[in-house]
Amino acid sequence: MTSQVLTKQQSIAVEAFVRLLRAHAATTKALSADLYEEHGLSINDYEALLRLAHAENGLMRRVDLARELVLTPSGVTRMLDGLERCGLVEKATCESDLRVTYATLTDEGRKRLERASRSHMAAVRALFSEHYTDDELRALADLLGRLPGAGEGQVEECTP
Repeated sequence: MTSQVLTKQQSIAVEAFVRLLRAHAATTKALSADLYEEHGLSINDYEALLRLAHAENGLMRRVDLARELVLTPSGVTRMLDGLERCGLVEKATCESDLRVTYATLTDEGRKRLERASRSHMAAVRALFSEHYTDDELRALADLLGRLPGAGEGQVEECTP
């Protein structure tokens, strides 16, 4: 077995990656716990409701939602099943292609999202403003935006 000695540049990249992973895990855990305790929503639940709220007519193809949430199709199905049982989303079909199914935000889902958004956004702002200036946050957002998968997904159109 051979050993690999990291160059200084490689070790800086590895350190940045490890810090990104650890920061993501810690902040996701803390913010998700707050969301669940206050509103009964996980981070993924919240993001799904948020993406549906921003989608045209409050609906998205389930496969597009899975891609944007970085979940597998079966993972998004399990998540949406729970949100459906709570009355926060509903299934809809595509008239032009019956194989396509949509997730659509219900009125109750929009109300829950609005309530959760107030406290969740305040917690996110507090967390980041505690550690970064506005200029640092802009730079951080720009830097992280360069990583693969950090941008918005493209949605294919279908007539609901």
